[in-house]
Amino acid sequence: MTAIDQKMVEQLKALLEPDASSDALFELVDELQPYDLSLLMQELSRDQKIFLLQSIPPAIAAETLEHLEPLEQYRHLSNLNHNTAVDILNHLSSDNIVQLFAALHPRQTERLISFLEPEFQAKVRDLLSFPENSAGSLASVDYIAARQGWTAEQTLEHLRKVGERAEVYKYIYVLDSLGELTGVVSLRNLIMADPLTPVEEIMTTNLITIDAETDQEEAAQMLSRYDLEAMPVVSDSGRMVGIITIDDILDIIEEEATEDIHLLGGSQPLDTPYLQSGILSVFRKRILWLSLLFVAGAITSNILRHYEEVLGQMIALTFFIPLLIDTGGNAGAQTCTTVIRAMVLGDVGFKDFLKVIFREMHLGLALGAAMAAVGFAWSRLLQNPSNIAFTISATLVTLVTVSSTIGAAMPVIGKKLGLDPAVFSAPMITTVVDALGLIIYFQFARLIMGI
Repeated sequence: MTAIDQKMVEQLKALLEPDASSDALFELVDELQPYDLSLLMQELSRDQKIFLLQSIPPAIAAETLEHLEPLEQYRHLSNLNHNTAVDILNHLSSDNIVQLFAALHPRQTERLISFLEPEFQAKVRDLLSFPENSAGSLASVDYIAARQGWTAEQTLEHLRKVGERAEVYKYIYVLDSLGELTGVVSLRNLIMADPLTPVEEIMTTNLITIDAETDQEEAAQMLSRYDLEAMPVVSDSGRMVGIITIDDILDIIEEEATEDIHLLGGSQPLDTPYLQSGILSVFRKRILWLSLLFVAGAITSNILRHYEEVLGQMIALTFFIPLLIDTGGNAGAQTCTTVIRAMVLGDVGFKDFLKVIFREMHLGLALGAAMAAVGFAWSRLLQNPSNIAFTISATLVTLVTVSSTIGAAMPVIGKKLGLDPAVFSAPMITTVVDALGLIIYFQFARLIMGI
């Protein structure tokens, strides 16, 4: 089920009536995927939601809540009786718990964290100590660890005890007495080994790990690059913090892509789904960018005023202003988008700065020359004098080259300064190029036409 089925909704509501069969409810819930159940919950009343979550097994309730936004998860947990809330919270995955706690007020977090089992509570507090959107904050502690001195049989026995809760059981992480990661053994090798074989003899010590302080975007790139299902997250000292899994990476990719799309459109990313975001919240996200772009546009207007005398002597120049600045802005936006995407994929870094600049400068020159020929022909077709046609051609060559260079440089420099490259989006590049385009245009007009 990928959309809300009204017949299923009515069936679920009927099974939530006081006199309905609990066995029939369990049977229906067991057939549904947790995501589908979360969709059906949206159609229930508050009391029906509470009854459902208190009636179904805590593990299924926890998986269902994981598909909801953190604040919605908190509202549901707060409405449940204490024992049910404790059971469900302890069945949530550790990375989901960290995301939930990070979205709450500290007092709310402290209340819920007290519901966790002592050992689990200590691990979650450890994850909460890492910066937001870092590998450590996204790590899950639901992995299987073995001690360095164990045999294959001891490790398998441990797996049988704790494997049900583990998020990934194909890999067993071998730790020393200090909790530092020393190796990884696959489940296949563990099963195939002689029961008395020390796990140290069959583990892999050539490890691919990620530092807990690493940004989530870089973590996603590493997991994708090495084609792994999970990657261990370690502290500076080598202590095992947790693991990042492929499903975490899919969430990160969606989150980062959404953020970049908002920034490329000249808006701050929303914190909640679009239809759940209040008008005031969306207003705040957009007004800052609109204000900044308005100020930049005002600068462009002042440039036009400065060259008022030039326009007064040759009115025909006015007709080409939209054409020229739009072409420059489009060229800059093309370059900026291409470079940002290359940076996201890890193809371009600050070390490639000069290489990128020279590449786009040459490409801009070639594109500008082609556009200059088109511009010259168009101007003559409109029966403008040759000096106007040459002014337009010279402007196009220069402006496309300059805008391509700026579009390449700004994202790379921004990344070096710790800014999201997507900040230097099409609206920003276009606004900057508009101002430069007018200056370049009128300076060529003065030079070529002698105004």
